[in-house]
Amino acid sequence: MKKTIRLAVVAALALGATSAFATNGSNMIATGAKATGMGGVGIGMSHGAESALVNPALITSVNDTEISFGGTVFMPTVSTDGGTGGMVSNDSDAKLNVIPEVSIATKINDNLYLGIGIWGTAGMGTDYRNAKTNFASATNPNNGTMNMVTNLQLMQFGVPVAYKINNFSVAVTPLLQYGALDMDFTMPTATGPFHNGNGVSQNLKFGYNLGVAYVMSGLTLGATYVSQIDMEYNGQFSNLGMADKLSTPATMGVGASYAFGANTVALDYKQIKWEDTKGYADFGWKNQDVIALGYQYTAKTWVGRLGYNYAKSPIEAAGLGATPATMQQGTMTNMFNLVGFPAIVQSHMTVGGSYSLSERTAVDLAYVYSPETSAKFDIMTAGGPSTIETKHSQQALSAQLSYKF
Repeated sequence: MKKTIRLAVVAALALGATSAFATNGSNMIATGAKATGMGGVGIGMSHGAESALVNPALITSVNDTEISFGGTVFMPTVSTDGGTGGMVSNDSDAKLNVIPEVSIATKINDNLYLGIGIWGTAGMGTDYRNAKTNFASATNPNNGTMNMVTNLQLMQFGVPVAYKINNFSVAVTPLLQYGALDMDFTMPTATGPFHNGNGVSQNLKFGYNLGVAYVMSGLTLGATYVSQIDMEYNGQFSNLGMADKLSTPATMGVGASYAFGANTVALDYKQIKWEDTKGYADFGWKNQDVIALGYQYTAKTWVGRLGYNYAKSPIEAAGLGATPATMQQGTMTNMFNLVGFPAIVQSHMTVGGSYSLSERTAVDLAYVYSPETSAKFDIMTAGGPSTIETKHSQQALSAQLSYKF
């Protein structure tokens, strides 16, 4: 039973706690209203100061100084039945999240460009503290959700430095990532409920973002690499005999855009390295290939944007095997992937636009909709084989003000 508890805790902490922005896995599809309105494209298309985190090499499009500040209201809808066999479906109460974003870029001379930014990159969780059940006993205190409450908040501070020679630019953004993690759940065991909850742990760690870009005759090409960042949350893991580390995955990508007249089309491809990331790799997460397609129409005082973003879910059903040990491990992995971290949404449709209030000031808006996706994984219960089903959909609204000096 001790081994079962340890496995459950590892799964819950490593996966459930990071259910922040379960869009492309646990990553947002974009930061900033302009990129968001175009499905997340930005590796091969400049969005001014907003490019500081996506591809810092593209802040070289800023003519003097530009600032963009705003945020996103993220609204996920998640429900799970905790498994069949008398369970009832419950909705997660974590339905509203606010994500800030500020980006500044300035031209020092014809070659050197600098910036600074603060971006919220994660800040959601699941909340099943009010989960209901059709039965109750000492060994089954809830309906399979374990009354789980997870909360991970990640924020990055960056200072992009870009250097431009003719049509080519290269850049690096040193990153300081702040993380706060809290995990609470009650797990039924044969000897009674097992409760885990140690309050919030915080950490600061460094990483970096590299970018290159080439611009010529309406065509823009770009490539980026974002380093893995290993975070450490004291007391969340070590009191259970496990490491206190939970990594943010490395990401690499390429992109291109082409402008013709008032029209611009853009395409990004990136891969998120879940398989090489501590925590995620242990529970079968697969590397995620992300495709983003965007369109922009530019008029005199307004801009319209459309986009589409697709990435196959990084989680897959773990096999139960034929032995008690493999059944136990497969059950825990499947249960915590769906209850704690339902990273099953795959498609995102986006729309956005900008309106110029003056020659220097514009308002940028974007809306994202991800239709409901459901997944069923097998589990083994005391009563025999069963299944757990989770449903997940998303909406998000981004707004920001852009000002050019």
